[in-house]
Amino acid sequence: MKILAVTSEIYPLVKTGGLADVVGALPAALKPLGVETRTMVPGYPAVMAALEKGTAVYRYDTLFGGEARLISGTAKGLDIIAVDAPHLFTRAGNPYLGPDGKDWADNAQRFAALARAAVDVGRGAVQGYAPDVLHLHDWQAALAAVHVRFGGGPPTVLTVHNIAFQGVFPASIFASLDLPPAAFAIDGLEYYGSIGYLKGGLASADAITTVSPSYANEICTPDFGMGLDGLLRARRDVVSGIVNGIDTDVWNPEGDKAAASTYTAKTLARRKANKRAVEKEFGLEAGDGLLHAVVSRLTWQKGMDILSASLDTLVESGARLALIGTGEPQMEQAFHNASRRHPGRIGVVIGYDEKLSHLLQAGADTILVPSRFEPCGLTQLYGLRYGCVPVVARTGGLADTVIDANDAALAAGVATGFQFSPVDGPSLDYTLGRVSRAFADPSAWAGIQQRGMASDVSWTRSAKAYAALYRNLLTA
Repeated sequence: MKILAVTSEIYPLVKTGGLADVVGALPAALKPLGVETRTMVPGYPAVMAALEKGTAVYRYDTLFGGEARLISGTAKGLDIIAVDAPHLFTRAGNPYLGPDGKDWADNAQRFAALARAAVDVGRGAVQGYAPDVLHLHDWQAALAAVHVRFGGGPPTVLTVHNIAFQGVFPASIFASLDLPPAAFAIDGLEYYGSIGYLKGGLASADAITTVSPSYANEICTPDFGMGLDGLLRARRDVVSGIVNGIDTDVWNPEGDKAAASTYTAKTLARRKANKRAVEKEFGLEAGDGLLHAVVSRLTWQKGMDILSASLDTLVESGARLALIGTGEPQMEQAFHNASRRHPGRIGVVIGYDEKLSHLLQAGADTILVPSRFEPCGLTQLYGLRYGCVPVVARTGGLADTVIDANDAALAAGVATGFQFSPVDGPSLDYTLGRVSRAFADPSAWAGIQQRGMASDVSWTRSAKAYAALYRNLLTA
């Protein structure tokens, strides 16, 4: 079975968030199940530089304003088809944002080109290659499902990693999309007088997946559906949730080169060297007391305003915090202010550093994820893998992957972390108190860590679910 995955980013070639990790890890997990995956990705400079012995397999005289080629090859172990369209993708920095921090003005055309290329490959443009299924990721690839619906092609799966990002553009671009007039309708691309790439994809795909069962239910409700809940309820029979996994070779505390000391569930005492390294990196006072970590976008969705309002209470309890992230300027400033109020107790690094993120998971005692909504979340999975106990909001994939350390779960020996609800300051403060009390019991705390480390956070089960979904589409 041949799958063409279509995505705007893929680890380790280009990454802005968890989407890249998911798309980068899934092909290897699917391969033992008889599923061969090639991934189509824009030909960003980093992608083109990484391609080994790339071969042009298709050419466009014009693709949304310029010549383009499809280049097939391997890059860091991945089977890639790159959309080499320099006028659209040869740009430094963030894949979506210009130097001014705003969306590129031609993002509608850039990702329409990605979708167009995917459909062409699906219809046989590349000699000797015919994918059985197009697996589309997020709004950047969703338009391909609309093309298939109105013009034919293989079955389509659309995975929603975060429904808040929808790809909404002026209706004036419709004429450039090479779609029939019927596609600009309430059951197609039309969205309150504009064009919605994700909306059109959701209306058109043969199957819709999200990255956790709870999130699949949540987005069918007004509170979480971001205006698309009615459409999703109407298509509820094709909506399902498959929890993400992580690459357990990349995220492996037994051999992580970013850690000062590697360890296993049986040698947790060796984590202490990593705690010392975290303290040094973040300018924190040394000590064996509770050390919380955050690796996150600093945004409202991630609940960072709730956390920032609780920092004084956190420090007063005797705990410390090491945070790495970037996001909304006011959030960044709030954490900087807190670090100045509490020098040596709160350390902040604005930006993103993959190695430092690994070190935090290896050395901190907890990883805090207070998201207002979270489709799946990977940070808590890394925490489970590393014995960095997750403290999470009870929502989406966070609720599906972390077992709360309530009295019953502790007595049954199944707790792997802490959940809190509602997602607000008092609830977070109360739960951080629960964490402190559990941390004061070394035996109980080690039990929570070890159960988390024993959790199956790999792609094994999820890959089987995707393979079954693909096969069901083909038999249908």
